Amino acid sequence: MYRKCKINKRLTSFYNLHFPYTARGKSRHRYETVVGIGGNVGDVRRRFEHLLVVLQKDKRVSVVKTSLILKNPPFGYTDQDDFFNSILVLKTSMQPRVFLRYLLGLEKKFGRKRTFENAPRTLDLDIIFFDNRTIHTQDLIVPHPFYTQRESVMIPLSGVGR
Repeated sequence: MYRKCKINKRLTSFYNLHFPYTARGKSRHRYETVVGIGGNVGDVRRRFEHLLVVLQKDKRVSVVKTSLILKNPPFGYTDQDDFFNSILVLKTSMQPRVFLRYLLGLEKKFGRKRTFENAPRTLDLDIIFFDNRTIHTQDLIVPHPFYTQRESVMIPLSGVGR
């Protein structure tokens, strides 16, 4: 069951037992990463819950925190349904590019199809921060280059203490 809170005409936040969430105990993993999650196809909030279960069962990552879920209008390609977005703080021992491939595999597992830029999607996973590193390669830029320009990141991010 979600508790809903209207922020303004365009934005709504949702809360439940797992969003926001803070884990107890310490992780044995080396690196802390902040991942933006989003989607607007199907039952996205239920998919977020399922993603959380998958992550909690995977020994390669530890879930440290989650943020509230934010419902917000799309940007870029705007002729589509609103998005749900949240933030995950994870610990991992994977290196950044390996972690990126891991996230891309999760997107695929959850039905993501890449048809065009900013297209509707079942699940989008973006590395916002990776252990306070700056990375600039062809396939990975960290910190995420547009995170400060997106309410869909900044509002949930404010709730995880980053």
